[in-house]
Amino acid sequence: MPQMAPLMWLSLFAFFLFNFLLFFISTYFLLPPSKINQPLLLIMPPHKNWKW
Repeated sequence: MPQMAPLMWLSLFAFFLFNFLLFFISTYFLLPPSKINQPLLLIMPPHKNWKW
């Protein structure tokens, strides 16, 4: 069906966006604070269970 094509692209885009956010959050919680993610610490505070 041609009318289902925008829905397919939207779901594909949402899937890749979800994977990117999952990778970003996992690297944010796993990496220690450095010069790269120092602005992220101002936006998102560190996890309360994580000890640096």
